[in-house]
Amino acid sequence: MPRIALIQSTASEAPETNLRKALERISEASARGAEIICLQELFRSLYFCQEENVDHFELAETIPGPTTEALSEAAKAAQAVIVGSVFERRAAGVYHNTAVVLDADGKILGRYRKMHIPDDPLYYEKFYFTPGDLGFPVFETRYGKIAPLVCWDQWYPEAARLAALAGAELLVYPTAIGWHPKEKGEWGERQREAWRVVQRSHAVANGVYVAAVNRTGLEQPVPGGDGIEFWGGSFVAGPLGDVMAEGGQTDELVIADLDFARIEETRQGWPFLRDRRIDAYGDLTRRVID
Repeated sequence: MPRIALIQSTASEAPETNLRKALERISEASARGAEIICLQELFRSLYFCQEENVDHFELAETIPGPTTEALSEAAKAAQAVIVGSVFERRAAGVYHNTAVVLDADGKILGRYRKMHIPDDPLYYEKFYFTPGDLGFPVFETRYGKIAPLVCWDQWYPEAARLAALAGAELLVYPTAIGWHPKEKGEWGERQREAWRVVQRSHAVANGVYVAAVNRTGLEQPVPGGDGIEFWGGSFVAGPLGDVMAEGGQTDELVIADLDFARIEETRQGWPFLRDRRIDAYGDLTRRVID
C-alpha cells in the first residue's frame, strides 16, 4: 500500500531557489513515509506562459539535464518514485511541456509530453510548447503503474481512458490552474468545482486513483499585469471518486495511502471497461460528427 505525497507550492523568480525548495519538500515527504512523490507543473519557474516572450525559452533544458539529474539523486536518496515536470528543449525551436517519471533507484523510466496545449488569456502555451507525440504511456514503477498527464489534459476523458486501458493504476496530473483575479468573484468557485469534478469522474469511469498537484499563490510575472491566483487544492481521489486527501491554498504536502487492490474490487462492482461498446466508437476519431 504505497503512500503518495503531492508537493503544492508557491514559486519564485529564481529557478535554483524553486528547485532547492522542491528537493527539501521531497526529503520531507520521504520522512513522512511517501513512496510516490509528485511535483506541480513547471515547478522550477514562475508560470511564464502568462505572456509571449522569447526570453523565456532560456528556461528550457534537455532530458537528461540539470533538473532530472537533481530529481534522480533525490529519488535514489528517498527510495521513492518521483513524477517531475520539465520545460523540455528537444531541439532548436522544438520545446515540450514534459512530465518525467523516475523510479525509486533514480532511473529515468521515461517521459510524457503534454498532448493538449491551451491558448487562453494568460495561458499562452501554444507559443511555447509543441504538442506531445508519445501517446499516453504507462510506467511500471517500484510502487505501481503510473500514467503522468499534464494540466489541460485533465479535461479530456479520452486521455484518462487510454491510460487506464494501458494498465495505469494511478493517473497523476501536474497542474498550473488558477483564477483571473477579476473573474474570481463571479466564476471562481464554479471553476474550481468543475476542475475537481471532472478529475474525480476520471477516477470513477476508469476505476483508478487520480492525483492532481496544483500550484498555489498569486504570480504576476508580467509587470503591471493582474497575474493568476493559483488556487492550490491539490487532491487524491480513489477509484470511486472519493477525495482521500486535499490541500488548501498554502504551501503543503498532501498525503494519502493508496490500496491498488481497490481497483479490482471497484471494477468487479462497476465493470465499465467490460461493458464498453468498442465496436461503436469509431466516430471518436472525428473532430465533430457532421
